[in-house]
Amino acid sequence: MRIDRDVIPEYPLSWQARALTGLMRGIVKPASILLLRHPLALVGAAHLGDLARLVRVPHPAHVAIVPAAFSSCGGEWVRGGQGLDERKVVLYFHGGGYFSCSPRTHRSITWRLSVVARRPVLALDYRQGPVHKLADSLADAMDAYDCLLRRGYAPEDIVLAGDSAGGHLTLATLLALRDAGRPLPAAAICLSPWADLTDIPRRANRWQDPMLPAGRVRWLARRWTSGLDPWDPLVSPVHGDFTGLPPLMIVTGSTEVLRDEGRRVAERARLAGVPVRYEEWSRMPHVFPILADVVPEARLAFRHMAQFVKAVSERPASMGDATAA
Repeated sequence: MRIDRDVIPEYPLSWQARALTGLMRGIVKPASILLLRHPLALVGAAHLGDLARLVRVPHPAHVAIVPAAFSSCGGEWVRGGQGLDERKVVLYFHGGGYFSCSPRTHRSITWRLSVVARRPVLALDYRQGPVHKLADSLADAMDAYDCLLRRGYAPEDIVLAGDSAGGHLTLATLLALRDAGRPLPAAAICLSPWADLTDIPRRANRWQDPMLPAGRVRWLARRWTSGLDPWDPLVSPVHGDFTGLPPLMIVTGSTEVLRDEGRRVAERARLAGVPVRYEEWSRMPHVFPILADVVPEARLAFRHMAQFVKAVSERPASMGDATAA
């Protein structure tokens, strides 16, 4: 498979996707508009997230999940069955706007990613707001990557991945590793990345997005960039220089408010010589792969991720060396 290409998957919209996007438009989006207006809402969401950690999230019997006291923060090892290549790993950063969610909430992504990548997934429970800053989340991501290297994983056997805010953390981690002259992973997968935290109005898909209110995304960006330079590439990776980064896969939905940020990352990366597989799925909501338990299109997206990981693993060594140079 050729990595560097744009893909618009053509599948009929399932009734499951229609139903769920309708529910999001009628319930989730109005609730976000109402609640995300005061810093106390972030505190409350963070506390709810702490309680959610006590809830047992079901997963298929063939999936093994083991808590991990890994680096300076926790996480969990997720193995989607037997026969995985234990010499390789995916380091996964969950989304949640940097104030909610955890590895538990994203297991429908991580166990499937383990299956298609044929390797274990380390889902990192990195520090989040409102108590912690963006720099703390990035420090945890860098520390976890360093720990993998110290445990004997080769950089070319590591894939970074993340969704939404976790996609932001994925891109920031790549840029920070490159700037520090550190060995880079083989590739990265970003699902609906939140890549621009500058104070700009988001007009694309403002009304079409069934889940994310554009104004609330802007409000969150202001919160997390207070006291920072929002144009710093580690704060807004879309404004970074992607020279030397490994191949990227970016997956977005055509109607989501963050779609253009994924497009812009793909464009800037290609200008810097980075192979990018950019996929835009028709009428899919933000981070739709997390709906794979219910939505057929979400399950199909993991097949595409499998193709990407396979293509990266089959790249000639000379190409990989050139990318990391």
